[in-house]
Amino acid sequence: MHVVMLGVPQAVTGEWERTLHEAGARHSVECQVQHARGLEELPESLPPGLLVLWDAGGPVQHTLTICQRLHSRRDPTRSQLVVLTERGPDELDALDQAGADECLTPPGGRWGARLIALERRLRALEPSALVAGGHRKRTEATLQALLELTLAEPGPDFFQVLVRQLAQALDVTCALVGELDGDSVRKLACFNLGDFCELPPYALAGTPCQVTVERALCHYPDGVAARFPEDTMLHEQGLRSYLGAALKDSSGNPIGVLAVLNDKPLAAHQLDYALINAFAVRAGFELERRHQRDEMERSRDQLQKTLDTVPEPLLVKDRGYRWVAMNSAFCRLMGRPIEELLGRTDRDFYTKAEADTFRRQDEQVFTTGQPHESEDGFTDISGQGRTLVTRKALFTGGGRSLLMVLCRDITERKRLESQLRMADRMVSAGTLATGVAHEINNPLTFVSANLTYLEEQLTEMMVMPEALPELREVLSETREGVGRIRELVQDLKSFARADDERSGPVDVHRVVDSALRLMRSALRHRTQVVRAFGEVPPVRGNESRLGQVLVNLLVNALQALPPRTPDDNRIQVSTWREGPHHVVLQVEDNGQGIPLEIQRRIFEPFFTTKPVGVGTGLGLSICNTIVQGMGGRIEVRSQPGQGTAFQLRLPVDGIPPPLRGKDAVLPL
Repeated sequence: MHVVMLGVPQAVTGEWERTLHEAGARHSVECQVQHARGLEELPESLPPGLLVLWDAGGPVQHTLTICQRLHSRRDPTRSQLVVLTERGPDELDALDQAGADECLTPPGGRWGARLIALERRLRALEPSALVAGGHRKRTEATLQALLELTLAEPGPDFFQVLVRQLAQALDVTCALVGELDGDSVRKLACFNLGDFCELPPYALAGTPCQVTVERALCHYPDGVAARFPEDTMLHEQGLRSYLGAALKDSSGNPIGVLAVLNDKPLAAHQLDYALINAFAVRAGFELERRHQRDEMERSRDQLQKTLDTVPEPLLVKDRGYRWVAMNSAFCRLMGRPIEELLGRTDRDFYTKAEADTFRRQDEQVFTTGQPHESEDGFTDISGQGRTLVTRKALFTGGGRSLLMVLCRDITERKRLESQLRMADRMVSAGTLATGVAHEINNPLTFVSANLTYLEEQLTEMMVMPEALPELREVLSETREGVGRIRELVQDLKSFARADDERSGPVDVHRVVDSALRLMRSALRHRTQVVRAFGEVPPVRGNESRLGQVLVNLLVNALQALPPRTPDDNRIQVSTWREGPHHVVLQVEDNGQGIPLEIQRRIFEPFFTTKPVGVGTGLGLSICNTIVQGMGGRIEVRSQPGQGTAFQLRLPVDGIPPPLRGKDAVLPL
């Protein structure tokens, strides 16, 4: 047996050494005694055996420091650290915490026998040939547990798998892992008596876990409950031994505890220490990773809440043009949840032309670092065209370059602006038409009067009887032409009254007749027009506005007709009552029809399929606005190659309806 005596006074070492040799001879134990005055005389790694430290009194901190250093340089499984001291209970507890296995009061004639008894207990904990087979099995289980731990994937059950493997490898009653939460330990997983169990948070003070946190590794082969009387769990479950290791973060700070406990003595060896240390390192890494993940999630939630306070759509892109962050306003603009948008790019949602434009703008900002602002269009999830003002700026986040895109949807503003411009044009056209009508009416007045006078004079004059019928026919035709000009002027004045916003009862059939007269010249050479009038009441609205809508629909129907004979082309204007509240006015043609993808966009401002210079794309948008302003709605029904029908559903006015005729072909 090897005995190291540190700081023991020479006055007592002779007697103790003689007593130690006598006791060793009686028990057939060879004793080698080494005396040292300070730690510098001892090797860095202390040999197995007994370590005897003399406490000369004075400040206890000096003795505690030496005790801690001795403990750090020894193998707890093969050595026994004994402190010879006369201190009180509180200071004895401090020495225990510093690593002392036993504190005894000097002097005494039976010291040799006492040290021999300690040495024999120490040897009883070492493996013998009788248990060599069990030790090999223990080694195999340890290595298997290490291998499984190495291959284990992080997941919600990681800590449960860890404690179960550790308990089975060391064949102990209980294995637990917990994280530090101030002055207490919060359980992460506990495997006890072959099953997982709940373990409420418990105070760290007065428990072997506190020693583990302070020392990084702690082993009590037996009697752990007696050493920690305040730890009720040890007493309630009859636990006798303890082996624990501290969990540390990447900076070396303790963040948790991994421990095994047994209801019988636990003789741990070097491989067992290596096992629990390996498990502690792996558990510490996983616990720190979870802390970092939780912190990232809290930061991400805070960032998301901050972004969502911005009322306008906001998007963040990385250098690979991926969408890495956005606010709820941007999700509403795209019509998709944030889960479908994160990690995607412009090419996943925009047309190729739109995505290429955005990519060039992004690259310009990434390359130059200068902000960029532009007005761009894109097609939303419903196929509707939208107009955005986008502002793009570069910033650095997390050590990488990111692009922030702030959008403002100006689609509605552009639509209103276009309608205002069109309204201005209509007012100008109306003013011009009113003036033209006035200028035509003046000569018509006296032409009509002169024709009346001429007719009267011809009646009184002596005219050859054979010429009189022809003259009367000429006068009659002239009067008819003047009447038609007067009707046309009246229709033109009604149509041009764009500034008249009055609402009242409107005779739908009169509006149809007026619009057909205005379009007579254009229609008669291309198509036949069919009237299919039902018995309908007046509608509530504005006559001139409704006339504008009808003329626009007739122009569109005429342009949709293919180049063929007028007898093959057909435009039908129909009216009927739909329920007690609505009148339907329909303009239907047998033209080329409208594809489905275009039908979704025909009411958008500036959307047109006509060549440049032929259409502005505003006609149907304005028609839709006028009809909605009258309390109605406009719908389209079309199939390619089979024609198109536009239906106006207009609210019935309270005035009783005038009854009109039946289906007929309108002569042009």
